[in-house]
Amino acid sequence: MEEALSERELEILRLVATGVTNNEIALRLMISPHTVKVHLRNIFAKIGVQSRTEATVVAIQRGWVEVPGAAPAGAIDRTGRRPPLSWGRRGFLVAALGGALSLAFWSAPASRLSSQEDALSDRAPAGVPADPGTVQRWAARAPLPEARGRFGCVALGQRIYVIAGETRAGTTDSVDIYEPSEDTWHVGARKPTAVANVAAAVIGDEVYVPGGYDRDGRVVAAVEVYAPESDSWRSASPLPAPRCGYALAASGGRLYLFGGWDGSRYVADVLIYDPEEDAWSYGTPLGRPRGFAAAASFDGRIFVAGGYDGVNELATCEVYDPALEGSGESPWRTVAAMSQGRGGLGLVVVGTRLYAVGGGWNGNLAYNESYDVMGDLWRPFPSPVLGRWRNLGVASVENSLGTTVYALGGWSGDLLAINQAYRAVLRIFLPSLG
Repeated sequence: MEEALSERELEILRLVATGVTNNEIALRLMISPHTVKVHLRNIFAKIGVQSRTEATVVAIQRGWVEVPGAAPAGAIDRTGRRPPLSWGRRGFLVAALGGALSLAFWSAPASRLSSQEDALSDRAPAGVPADPGTVQRWAARAPLPEARGRFGCVALGQRIYVIAGETRAGTTDSVDIYEPSEDTWHVGARKPTAVANVAAAVIGDEVYVPGGYDRDGRVVAAVEVYAPESDSWRSASPLPAPRCGYALAASGGRLYLFGGWDGSRYVADVLIYDPEEDAWSYGTPLGRPRGFAAAASFDGRIFVAGGYDGVNELATCEVYDPALEGSGESPWRTVAAMSQGRGGLGLVVVGTRLYAVGGGWNGNLAYNESYDVMGDLWRPFPSPVLGRWRNLGVASVENSLGTTVYALGGWSGDLLAINQAYRAVLRIFLPSLG
């Protein structure tokens, strides 16, 4: 059931429908622009829209915006049908949409240039950096040592490892290690090859980081493996072909790499690594080429969600079953799609749910989404960043109090250093009465 808007939210939505800016709304209501942004984030999530334009349409359709001379919203004639929009309502709708579109056009020039942006780099600022607000169940933690995106991010034990990626100074080889229990960062041994557009996955007690996009603008095939116990790196067998911008997951003691960019195009390949043989092989390809998707392993299967194909963000979610590889039966099946396309998202499993965080390659997003594996259903949940938030890192850490999802860095107008924690599962211990 859709959550009702508060009186303040309705008041802000009515002003949005007139095409005024956040600053103008703040002045009229005597609140801060930041508070306006928080209200808009909540409004968008509640009514299931992504933009001011869509919110305006919903407001008019539901009668939340008064239109002089128009029939009451939702009025039904004797035939049981809703009457067509009056000319007054139609004129207001056109004017409101024009204002909202004009506002979007001038306030977010980066979105108009998205097709011209370098898909493999976020170093050039393209707007105002995101300012995460206070959002239900999200809390700010110690930020990354520097703004960063397109890195490998993984949890091992009670720590989160942020490996390589892109900073404002360029492609980096740094390794930063986060201790959630202490809310502190410390430095690990540098990765031998500085790369961006990578992912990381754990097999045993080691972290694997395949391929990437190096400082010279080349897509590489090197596979480097980090051992936290000794704080050291070693090399594994390289990829059969260079890859970056892929999705990566581990299952059954093997690595599975999905899609990505090969230096000239997006591909649908599936690459499988067997650490016992130190060898790669090809699996059954994805349904379509893509990069910047996300993958997560659950109950022996791997979910691959979202992605970017060079033109469009994808909302698709597919499940890969490694046990069916080579059996003659397709290891792929399609499950419910997300409500909106997400390129450059993060994906993590907590219990029987997937949490998809971020995205927004071509357009703004108002919320994240969680997937109920058993019910095959996606549901929205709040986002601390309103708009585009891509190429971030997402990892989950479990302790005696529950499970927390951490969303780190990424890009939203500029590279970010944020570290936002979402309490996905909270355990409550009741005292014994016996």
